[in-house]
Amino acid sequence: MLRIREAIIVEGKYDKNALARVVDAVIITTDGFGVLNNAEKRDMITHVARARGVIILTDSDGAGFLIRNRLKGALPPECVKHAYIPDIYGKERRKSAASKEGTLGVEGMPAAVLAQCLSDAGATAEERGGEKITKSDLYELGLSGGAGSGLKREKLLRGLNLPKRLSANSMLAVINALYGKEEFIGLSEKLLGGRNEK
Repeated sequence: MLRIREAIIVEGKYDKNALARVVDAVIITTDGFGVLNNAEKRDMITHVARARGVIILTDSDGAGFLIRNRLKGALPPECVKHAYIPDIYGKERRKSAASKEGTLGVEGMPAAVLAQCLSDAGATAEERGGEKITKSDLYELGLSGGAGSGLKREKLLRGLNLPKRLSANSMLAVINALYGKEEFIGLSEKLLGGRNEK
C-alpha cells in the first residue's frame, strides 16, 4: 500500500473506497458537484491543501473535469497536483449501464492503474511515524459519543479554523492529515480547557 503525504480529492464514496485499497492517505470526497456550493468544505480542502498539498483525481468525463477545474481555480496553485485516469471503456460493476461517455471512472480503475496515476502526478511517498489519532482519542477528549460532544467538537473546529459541520469521522481524517497525536491532544486540551468528563 502506498503511503502518500498529499490528501487526495475524489468525487464520491465509491471512488474513495476504490482508492483506499491502494493508498494510505487522507481521501476527501467532493460529493459530486456538492463541493461547488459548499463553502465550508472548500475552506476545509484549502486548509488541508496548504498544510499537506492535495492531488485532484476525478473521473475523465465532462463532470469530472468541471469539478477539477473549479477546485483548481479555488486552491493555491503551488499546493495542487493533478492525477488523470486513462480512458478505459466499460462500466463499473455496481452500475446497470456504462456512463454517458462509455468510460470507467475512478471507482472502476484497476489498483495498479490508480497507483501509476498517482505516481505520474508526483505524489509524495511518506514514511509515517508516530501514532494516529483514533476514535478512542476523540471519545477520551469528549469530542465523540458523549453528552455535549457535538458542541465541544464545534468549539474545537472553530479554534482550529476548520468547518464546524465536520462529523467526528470527517474530523478524524482531517486532523490526522494536519497534526500528530500529541500535538492534537495538546491543542484540544488548550482550546477546550483540559480533558473533559464525558
